[in-house]
Amino acid sequence: MARSVYVTGIDRGDGRQAVELGVMELLTRQVDRVGVFRPLVHSHAPGGPGSDHVVELLRGRYRIDLPASELYGLTYEEAAALQAAQGQDELVSALVDRFRALERRCQVVLVLGTDFADTNIPDELAFNARLANEFGAAVLPVVGGHAEDPEAVIAEVRNAHRAYTDLGCETLAMIANRVAPGAKQQIQRKLTEKLPIPAYVIPEEPALAAPTVAQLVEATGAEVLLGDAAGLARDVRGFVFGGAMVPTFLDALTEGALVVTPGDRADLVIGALAAHAAGAPPIAGVLLTLGQHPGPNVMALAARLAPGTPVAVVPEGSWPTAATLTHLEGKLTSASPRKAEVALGLFELNVDTAELTTLIEVGRSERVTPMMFEHALLERARAERRHVVLPEGAEERVLRAAEILLRRNICDLTLLGEADAVRRKAASLGIDLPQEAPGADRTQVRIVDPTTSPLRRQFAELYAQLRAHKGMTVELALDVVTDVSYFGTLMVQEGIADGMVSGAVHSTAATIRPAFEVIKTSPGASIVSSVFFMCLADKVLVYGDCAVNPDPDAQQLADIAIQSAATAAQFGVEPRVAMLSYSTGTSGSGADVDKVRKATELVRELRPDILVEGPIQYDAAVDEHVAATKLPGSAVAGRATVLIFPDLNTGNNTYKAVQRSAGAVAVGPVLQGLRKPVNDLSRGALVQDIVNTVAITAIQSQDRKGAEQ
Repeated sequence: MARSVYVTGIDRGDGRQAVELGVMELLTRQVDRVGVFRPLVHSHAPGGPGSDHVVELLRGRYRIDLPASELYGLTYEEAAALQAAQGQDELVSALVDRFRALERRCQVVLVLGTDFADTNIPDELAFNARLANEFGAAVLPVVGGHAEDPEAVIAEVRNAHRAYTDLGCETLAMIANRVAPGAKQQIQRKLTEKLPIPAYVIPEEPALAAPTVAQLVEATGAEVLLGDAAGLARDVRGFVFGGAMVPTFLDALTEGALVVTPGDRADLVIGALAAHAAGAPPIAGVLLTLGQHPGPNVMALAARLAPGTPVAVVPEGSWPTAATLTHLEGKLTSASPRKAEVALGLFELNVDTAELTTLIEVGRSERVTPMMFEHALLERARAERRHVVLPEGAEERVLRAAEILLRRNICDLTLLGEADAVRRKAASLGIDLPQEAPGADRTQVRIVDPTTSPLRRQFAELYAQLRAHKGMTVELALDVVTDVSYFGTLMVQEGIADGMVSGAVHSTAATIRPAFEVIKTSPGASIVSSVFFMCLADKVLVYGDCAVNPDPDAQQLADIAIQSAATAAQFGVEPRVAMLSYSTGTSGSGADVDKVRKATELVRELRPDILVEGPIQYDAAVDEHVAATKLPGSAVAGRATVLIFPDLNTGNNTYKAVQRSAGAVAVGPVLQGLRKPVNDLSRGALVQDIVNTVAITAIQSQDRKGAEQ
C-alpha cells in the first residue's frame, strides 16, 4: 500500500495545484484520515508567515482536523540556514522527522513538492526525488505545457520520467498539464506509445488561469466600495479600460471583463453596471483609478443596479494599474471555491481516475464519513452521464448548484424558466452558464421556457390523455403544462430528461403531485415514500419515511421498509431493517405497537431475504450493548442500518434532531416507488444538498435503465 503520494514538477508555471487538488479528491474518497504535507514553505506567503494557499485550501475543503503547524516542514529560509550550517543530510533528516510525525496520525498523506519559485535550492528536481524516497512516497510528476509546442512537451515529459526514475523514485504516472487544447490528442498518443507508465494530458483551462476579482484587489491594494463575497470570487477574463464616450465604451464590453476607469467617470461606471444588470454582457466588476470615489448618489444607484458586483478604487492611474493587472494569473485558494470546482472537473475529465486510484493502492476504509459518501455519489453519477431537469431555474441556490454540477461534469441539465431572466440572474451572481454544444465531452446545460417551448402542445396532448378520466382537455392542459413542475415531470415521462429535482421554492405537494399523475408508481410498489441518508461521523444510516406519508398502515409500512432496504442497497448500505416503536420485542402492546409488529411480519413474509427486526426501540436498534440486553441473538438489533419510523411525526422530528444535535449530514429526501426518478428538496436546502440530490437522481436513473436493458 502506498502510504503517501508526492506531487512534484520540474519548473514553475506547471499549474500543478489542480493536480494536487484532484489527487486529494481521490484519496478522500477511499479513506477518512488523509493528511497533507508541504516540506518547504515561503515565509512571505499571503496567508501569513509559514503558510501556503494550497495547503490551506485542502485543509479547509477536506476538513483536515490537524493543527496547521503539523502540515509544514520548514520555511525556505530555515532550510537554507540548516543546510549551510550542517549539510543537506541534516536538512533531509529534519524534514523526514516532521513528515513521520504527521504520517503516524494519518492513513495516507499527500505531499506537495517544492514550487521552483525563489527557492534557492540547487538541483531542485533531485531534492524532491530524495525527499520522496526518504518519505517512502510514490511520485506523480507534473510537466507544464503552457505556450509549448507538442514536441517540446513530449520531450520534457520523457526527460522528467527518466530523471525521476534514474533517481530511484517509484513513479506512478506522468502528467502533462496546461497544454494547448488542440494538441491534447497528439501529445496523449505519443506519450502512450513512448512511456512504460500511464500518462495523462490536461489541456489549458482559461478559467483557471484567470484571476478572481479578490486576487486583483489584493494585488493592487484596492479599497472595495461595493460587492459581496460571491462577486469578489468572479473570474476576470479580460480588461476594458474606459476612456471613450458611453456608446463606444458599451460596444467594447466583453463577458467577464473588469472595467478599469477613472473614478470621476460616473457615466462609465453606471453604464457598465447597467449593461451587467441586463446581462449584455455580464462583467466581473469595476476598478476605479486615481483614488477618486464617486459621489454617494452614484454609489447608491450602482448598488441598486447590480447588487453584489464589485466596485473598488486604487490610488494609481490607469497605466501603472494596467501593468500590475496584466501579469497576474489565477491561483487556487480557500477564497475561490468555484475555481476549485473547475480544477476538479478538468482533472476528472482528463485523468483516468479509476486507473490512478489503483496505481496509488490506497485500501478503502471500512468507515464511511459524510465526505466519503458525498464523493461516492458524485463519482457514480459522473461515471454514466445522465440528464436531469431543474424546474426552479432562476433560483439562486439552484443556479449555484448547477454551476458545480456542470464544472464537475456530473450530469447534463435543463433549467426551466424564461431564458433571458435565468441568464440575467446567473450573470448577476457571476455564474457562467455555457452555451449548449451538442456532442461535447463536457456536461451541457440548456434553458427551456415552458410557455414558448415547441414541446408545450405535445405535452398538453399527453397530459390530457392521461387525465381524460378527470375531465382534462387539451385546451386546459395547455395552461397546466406551463407550470414548471408539470413540464419537468412530462420531460421525464417522455424520456427527454432522465430525472427531475425540485422543491427549493416549491412545496412537496407541488413537486410530487405531477409525478403521481403522470409517472405513477413502479410495478410492485403500492405507495411512494422517502428516505434520508443520515451521514454520521463513521457510518451512513437510512431513515424512512420522514417526508411523505403521515400515518401509514401496516401494509404501507411494510412496503416502505422493503423499498428502503432496496434504496439502501442501491447506494452501498447493507440493509438491516429495524421497524421502530416505543416497545421492543414482546414487551409492549397497543394499536401502534401492533401495527409495527404486523408490518414486520409482512416484510418477512414478502421478502424473507431481508434481515428485519421489530417492533424495536431506537436504542436497541443501533446500540450493541442495549441490544444484548433487550434482544440478545438478533441479527439486526444493535447493528441496524435502515430505520423505519411508524409515522411521519416521529420520523421527521427524529431526523432533524439527529441532524442538528449530532452534526449528521442529512441527504434527501430521496423518493422511492416511482417508475422514474423525481426527487424533492427541502425549501431550506443548501447548495450542496441540491448537488447531492441531483447526483442521487442521476444514479437512480442509471440503475433503472440498467434494469430495463
